[in-house]
Amino acid sequence: MHGTGLMLTAMLALQPAGAPPDREAPIRALAQRYLDARDRNDAAELRGLFVAEVDQLVSSGEWREGREALVGGTLANSKRTGGQRAIRLVKVRFIAPDTAVADGQYDLTGQAGSSRHMWTTFVLVRTPEGWRIAAIRNMLPAPPAPGRAGA
Repeated sequence: MHGTGLMLTAMLALQPAGAPPDREAPIRALAQRYLDARDRNDAAELRGLFVAEVDQLVSSGEWREGREALVGGTLANSKRTGGQRAIRLVKVRFIAPDTAVADGQYDLTGQAGSSRHMWTTFVLVRTPEGWRIAAIRNMLPAPPAPGRAGA
């Protein structure tokens, strides 16, 4: 069992008897597995995290469609930019029993040039094999338009 699996098992075991399971824990663990696989340059692990028809819109505007495009683009981007990536999910919303949307802060630090502080959204679906990523949307927040502060 991987370290993440052990941690998740331990978290679930610590819940009081009769308490509902932490529905967000598998989603949060999947986001961490995504980052870990990127760090290890592990194409096979990344491939297993996505549904076949996954797509991703990255902050540069590139649209990646399909599992192989995502895996190839993700690993090429990690190699090109370097740095350390961190995702801190701040909201997980279940829009159906087997579908969730997870939003988080996405930071890339120590890359050539400068650090980037972005936003990411994952759309996830529960499959017979467990939760998988169906879509990723990354964005660089823009400053508010003049006269629209806080809008």
